[in-house]
Amino acid sequence: MRETGALTIVAIGSSTTAGAGAGSDDKSYPAVLQEELRRRLPQINVNVVNKGVGGQSAYDMVLRMDTDVIEQKPSIVIWQTVVNEAVSDIGEEKLAKILRKGIRKVQGAGIDMIMMDLLWLPREGRYPHYESYRTLLKVTAKEYGVPVFPRYGVMKEWALSRRFTPEELIGMRGTELVEAGYRCLAIRIADGIASALTSSGSGEPGVRGASH
Repeated sequence: MRETGALTIVAIGSSTTAGAGAGSDDKSYPAVLQEELRRRLPQINVNVVNKGVGGQSAYDMVLRMDTDVIEQKPSIVIWQTVVNEAVSDIGEEKLAKILRKGIRKVQGAGIDMIMMDLLWLPREGRYPHYESYRTLLKVTAKEYGVPVFPRYGVMKEWALSRRFTPEELIGMRGTELVEAGYRCLAIRIADGIASALTSSGSGEPGVRGASH
């Protein structure tokens, strides 16, 4: 990025990344993230590529890591996954193997990764293993030195502050973000990435500080 003055980010994931529940493509979190980063970093050509596919599993995402992520030659990939696995309870050991494979693919290509914590769900008791899958994601990410954007905590904070109703954050279906949630999510991620880039002073992504 230092040589080219460009920053490419690939966002790969399921409904949250694809923008399910948003009124239009430009309201998805990757689109808003691009807008926010361009505003914060006017000297850099920022491009955020949306590779979200609604309802897709972590396994399916790993299958397209080469073509949809690595071939884009990004500086950073943001991987949003595990909600569908937690809801369907596919098995923690199986999921851990899938996540490790995906992380190794991206890191092996010399690309920095940020993983995204699961959604905060006001009725997550319907999914008895939800917290276990959250823990698995964080433990696996830590194993490879991958930062995790604290989406669960951020969303819970929004809800408890009463700035938003649960429906304004995750819609009536209760398992995916809607426009207000996407915009706030993108702004928080943009703050972290811009801060890390600015503080690194080296022109490199420095995403390890972007999620905390």
